Amino acid sequence: QTIPYKEMYPDGICKVKDNYFTKTIQFFDINYQLARNEDKNEIFENYCDFLNYFDQSISVQFSFLNQTVDMAEYEKAVHIPEQADNFNDIRIEYMGMLKNQLSRGNNGIIKRKFITFGIEADNLKAAKQKLERIETDIINNFKILGVRAFSLNGMERLELLHSCFNGGENKLNFSWNLIYKTGLTTKDFIAPTSFNFSDGRCFRMGGTIGAVSFLHILAPELTDEMLKNFLEIQSALSVNIHIKSIDQSEAIKMIKRKITDIDKMRIEEQKKAVRSGYDMDILPPDIMTFGVDAKKLLEDLQSRNERLFLVTVLVMNTGRTRKELENRTFEASAIAQQKNCPLRRLDYQQEDGLMASVPI
Repeated sequence: QTIPYKEMYPDGICKVKDNYFTKTIQFFDINYQLARNEDKNEIFENYCDFLNYFDQSISVQFSFLNQTVDMAEYEKAVHIPEQADNFNDIRIEYMGMLKNQLSRGNNGIIKRKFITFGIEADNLKAAKQKLERIETDIINNFKILGVRAFSLNGMERLELLHSCFNGGENKLNFSWNLIYKTGLTTKDFIAPTSFNFSDGRCFRMGGTIGAVSFLHILAPELTDEMLKNFLEIQSALSVNIHIKSIDQSEAIKMIKRKITDIDKMRIEEQKKAVRSGYDMDILPPDIMTFGVDAKKLLEDLQSRNERLFLVTVLVMNTGRTRKELENRTFEASAIAQQKNCPLRRLDYQQEDGLMASVPI
């Protein structure tokens, strides 16, 4: 009951609620850091156009997952079978070199990136048409950025959720005909052995202990460095960015209301100054700063074709013991603190936080 979806279909569409359906796309990295400045600007502008594509009818979730993998499975990938020729010595030497690199490399951490998007629709048929159109547009937008991307089918989505809930240790043992044979649902196959949310500041999931925090965005601006630093942590971690676009006319009205409020505060302060007998141009610095920021934001929305987004950034750390978890949470908090954005623990909201940290 904790896992918040109703049904997963073989084509990769997930029915989350009666009238809400989602799909997931996996995408890969491009070498942005090493690009020339002109190329960086072009990539950034294309990325802005990509985000502006999402209107208020589409909910978007970016998931960046650092997961531990079974090293035995990983080693199978570099195993080179012997052949009936004279080159087996070279194969054995090369395989040993690869295994050596593997053992010294990434601590058995695999890094994957996904975008999950959802829409409201009356039924599956209507949702399918809309989701497929959005999926094509997203993949084409990624292609413009030079990013490889592909859509996940139902089995791949279940494998992804299973690895999120079970730490990537054991393989998903599932086929679609098992639903009819056993009378179980897909959720029975991906769920961990237990969920425990009795502690307000962390949760237990099978043999794993974890905690979800949210990024309290206080900094006037954030660079992409923060996400890069999070993903360089060599331990199990997931960063999820939930994005919801606000209707353009509603966003402009909202900013205008804020400007009106600031002007009202300014007039009240000026009246107070006149009554007290000092210069009415001396105003609290906050009012001056907020006034300038709000007008600049309004100008961006009206003349530069920008969109306003509501954004929630969640960071989930997991570990085998409470001490390991606290150390990993502290490491993530230190990175956020460098950018003047504290990480705040979701006290008594760990269940919601966990389910918002998996690509459903």
